[in-house]
Amino acid sequence: MARVLIAEARFYAHLNDMLLDGARKALEAAGHTHETITVPGALELPGAIALASDGGEFDAYVALGVVIRGETFHFEIVAGESARGIMALTMDGLPVGNGILTVENEQQAIVRADPAQGDKGGDAARAALALLGVQERFA
Repeated sequence: MARVLIAEARFYAHLNDMLLDGARKALEAAGHTHETITVPGALELPGAIALASDGGEFDAYVALGVVIRGETFHFEIVAGESARGIMALTMDGLPVGNGILTVENEQQAIVRADPAQGDKGGDAARAALALLGVQERFA
């Protein structure tokens, strides 16, 4: 049984509730335990996971958040840098499932976040577990 940290950016609470529900259900269905921490936004997710990983308490990580395109270049920075940070953690050997949605509008986010539709929170949790399996296979 793995211990998984879910790090969530709570900027859009109603959307994150759906992502979190999907991630928790996927982890519990697979027989794993989890803990959740909250950060303000998607840019903070890679840093939070990096800090949490130093203690060796968790076997895998799930990053959840929503970035909705606005009228400025900020969307590109947040979307790109959060993804880059998650990928850097993965390349450094941490099993991280990326559940940061980058969407044009709230309706797209709802479809992707809802466990009964896109279930991207569940997908991110399953991705983290898959990477953990690869890590265990080649450790």
